[in-house]
Amino acid sequence: MKIRKATETDIDQVWEIFSKVIETGDTYVFNPNTPKKDLKKHWFADYMETYVIEENGQILGTYIIKPNQIDLGNHIANCSYMVNPNSHGKGIGKKLCEHSLEIAKENQFIGIQFNIVVSTNKGAVELWKKYGFEIIGTTPKGFRHPKLGLVDTYIMYKHLKK
Repeated sequence: MKIRKATETDIDQVWEIFSKVIETGDTYVFNPNTPKKDLKKHWFADYMETYVIEENGQILGTYIIKPNQIDLGNHIANCSYMVNPNSHGKGIGKKLCEHSLEIAKENQFIGIQFNIVVSTNKGAVELWKKYGFEIIGTTPKGFRHPKLGLVDTYIMYKHLKK
């Protein structure tokens, strides 16, 4: 498996992952009916870097890294990760997380903050905790889960040692 920067030629495969992940409506704030034309602003915008992990020409997962805020808050990174549901259980999320930590350090970020981790997404919460992210805040009923109704969301943070 190889992780590399995404290119325009990856958009179709990234869309395949993005659309599968958001269609359930249980882990991301994106509307499950988000059209493909919106992928560029959500996953390929000028102010972010997009990476993919591939094996034999097939993209298995992707992540973005960007400043969490503008100007005086741009020293903290924000990342989002997606793994093709058909590739779960292969350690892809771990590999993407490890890679993003290195990229964040290379880009002089001093920390990474996840602004909204759905509390019911136990796999993600546990993975981020394994990599040293801490829950630093909770937004009560911050997410409209399609099956569970209003559920809490977490703000998670990891300081990056220099």
